[in-house]
Amino acid sequence: MTQLELIYRNACEYTKVKIYEDIDRCVGSLEQPITFKEYLTIRGDYLEQLWINVWLNKVTNKLSQHHKIQFLSEKGIDVEQSNRKMINQVFRSEIRDYHLFDTITWVKETFEHNKENWQERYVHARERFLNEENERLLKRKKHDIQQRLEEISEDVITEQESLLYLALRHHIAQSLKKDLNTKTKYRDVDTFTIEEPLIEEGPFQSKDFKRLSDFFDELTGNIHKTIDNNRWYFEYEVYYYVYERKSVDYLNEQLQQVVLENLPGDLFPAYEEVFSKPLTGNVIKQSLHFLFDELTEHFLDEIQDEYIEDLLSISDLPFDYDEQQKIFKQNIIDREHKREAELAEQRRKQEEENRMLEDIFGQEYRPSFEKNIRYVLHIGDTNSGKTYQALERMKQAESGLYLAPLRLLALEVYEKLNLEGTPCSLKTGEEEKINHQARHLSSTVEMFYEKEYYEVIVIDEAQMITDKDRGFAWYKAITKANANEVHIIASKNAKAMILGLIGDDELEIREYTRETPLQVEEEEFSFKHVKKGDAVICFSRKRVLETASRLQSNGHTVSMIYGSMPPETRKKQVERFVKGQSSIIVSTDAIGMGLNLPIRRIVFLENEKFDGTRRRVLTSQEVKQIAGRAGRKGIYDTGKVTFTKNIKMMRRLLEQEDEPVHCFAVAPTQGIFERFQKYFRDLGMFFALWDKFNSPNGTKKAALAEERELYERIRGTEIEAKLPIADLYGFLHLPFSRKEPELIKQWEMTMYAIIDGSELPEPQLKNRHLEDLEYSYKAIGLHLLFLYRLDQRTEALYWERVRAEISDHVHERLNTDIKNLTKKCKRCGKTLAWEHEFQICDQCHEKGPGRRFSYYRKK
Repeated sequence: MTQLELIYRNACEYTKVKIYEDIDRCVGSLEQPITFKEYLTIRGDYLEQLWINVWLNKVTNKLSQHHKIQFLSEKGIDVEQSNRKMINQVFRSEIRDYHLFDTITWVKETFEHNKENWQERYVHARERFLNEENERLLKRKKHDIQQRLEEISEDVITEQESLLYLALRHHIAQSLKKDLNTKTKYRDVDTFTIEEPLIEEGPFQSKDFKRLSDFFDELTGNIHKTIDNNRWYFEYEVYYYVYERKSVDYLNEQLQQVVLENLPGDLFPAYEEVFSKPLTGNVIKQSLHFLFDELTEHFLDEIQDEYIEDLLSISDLPFDYDEQQKIFKQNIIDREHKREAELAEQRRKQEEENRMLEDIFGQEYRPSFEKNIRYVLHIGDTNSGKTYQALERMKQAESGLYLAPLRLLALEVYEKLNLEGTPCSLKTGEEEKINHQARHLSSTVEMFYEKEYYEVIVIDEAQMITDKDRGFAWYKAITKANANEVHIIASKNAKAMILGLIGDDELEIREYTRETPLQVEEEEFSFKHVKKGDAVICFSRKRVLETASRLQSNGHTVSMIYGSMPPETRKKQVERFVKGQSSIIVSTDAIGMGLNLPIRRIVFLENEKFDGTRRRVLTSQEVKQIAGRAGRKGIYDTGKVTFTKNIKMMRRLLEQEDEPVHCFAVAPTQGIFERFQKYFRDLGMFFALWDKFNSPNGTKKAALAEERELYERIRGTEIEAKLPIADLYGFLHLPFSRKEPELIKQWEMTMYAIIDGSELPEPQLKNRHLEDLEYSYKAIGLHLLFLYRLDQRTEALYWERVRAEISDHVHERLNTDIKNLTKKCKRCGKTLAWEHEFQICDQCHEKGPGRRFSYYRKK
């Protein structure tokens, strides 16, 4: 038998069943039977349509798609390329008349000439109808009784709610007194997980708790099983769970009793008659659990707000409703007075805290301009001569201060001024080169000291005032500069903000535009098109080294620049490019600030960078800052820019109008710490107040994340105990790489040496490979930060020489290491072609993500 024939037989049998059901529905509700002929007159149309409906539904749903296509093919209909919906539509149309089942003929054959059979069908249908009617009636009676029970119970609970709450309150008060007198208090723990053993602190003191909710947070010492995200786990139990169970048990018992006592007498026999069982407390509990749960939850919320002293005052009294109600009403009146007093005290403390925050922090961030200062604002594009003009004016002054964003730029200006006949000193956190004849100083912006006077101060890259970690250094330099003339150099998008800071002082604005235009090349960049004077930009040290190695293997001479490179090494790499000893320079975005190089073309190998949190597309300002290095004036008539992909999008970023910046960062200062110490001596409290302080409009607070992380390492140690707060914060704020665990360890060991009065530990030096040398350079840099801060200048000079030697080694290793560098799959280590776009090989990609393991703790 074929599948289609089997479905046909089932459809016929199912149709017969449906006919019997229709007869039962039609005649079963009638007190007197009707003839078969009368039935056929009433239901004939339905019976005639019944087969088509049953057949089409059965065959469409049960027959496989393959058999449908085969059936249609036999009829000469090709539906191979059609979708499922179309195939079903065509199939239903063609199968409609397949072996019609004549329902009228079948029902006539069954009943028309067999009156006895028809009479038996009526009797069966009538009995079935009457049974269903009895069931419906009983169901209605049960529903009515249940609804009446619920309505009466709800009214009873509402009427007795006061009694129930006061009874529970008295019960909880007795339990509370017992627990306070007999249970042990455990020390608070940050986590309730059972890996941490609890420590006993002794008996409870009722005076330590104001409200019952305070006691509910205490640990019982027992283990509690709970569920979170569908997973069971164990934790230390708090008293809330104990009193929740007590409240549920007590209220269940009381509610059953109260409801049973107040139900009308006729409800009990009526319930037993309908449900065939007596109306008991357990029935009340099961039937009204939703009312009980709701009331229990409400009472628990209410009782947590009760004062401990009020509960203890009734714990020894016998329960008398009238007396307890009188006491409770007075407690409510007293509670309102207490709350008003508490709110007033909270307001007083908040106002006092606000005044303290304003005293400590607020006044520090109001600009304090001297009215005799002349400001010159140099605004314009990268590579447009802004810094040159400002420095020329500083050279003419009797004394001058240049504030740089980078140590390398401070060093560059220091050497430039001395070379051009203007004696100049250098001062950064990691080095000092003091010329006692010099009246000019080049330093990093963080070294600015507001009490030192200069005729001219130059503040470079002032748009960095928006930097979340360093921005306050620019704010402080701009607003507290002690000079006759202050030159501020910034990009266009910072103009409005700086004008807002300067206020009404004497001001000259000089706007600069590039004299060398930028031109975006139409074709995507390919390595075979690299030319002399190109600066190839990528955004990681690894990519810089790989790219340099690739270019060098193709016969090009290469210089390199990346963020972790020692400044002296970077200077030598730059000099090679300037002098023509290298034809191409490969760099990260470190090239975008302050370096004026003879670059013909900027090549963006990547349009995205990792910003410490995520990989994202470059911003318009980043593209402009980097691209602006192309086309050095006097060397090239046009600066060229090229991209490896998405040229239209990157051109839009390069050409779009700068959006003004409206927010800059604020950070703690020496003055803040001096005022803070009038109130507290704890640096942990300082960080807490810093979080509460709302910085002025247009500013954002520095997160101080790195300082907090270091502080947690020495919190509560001798270091914190022996050092003044401002000094300790100064050490926390030292600018070194916190990503290097060994440097953090070095910092910590040096801190202990300082408080012990012993010699500072020497930095650990390594030289196995390039990364070791770069680490050693950083380690010496951190050591120098301490030496200069502690005024150990003789020692510092020695370590500066050692660091210079390491910088030379880095320069040498750069040129040798990249010769043997290859691009490798980061998963299996297989050597990849330079043209391979991804960091893993095709085979590793096909295998999918690396294997991950799940670990489960055995219970």
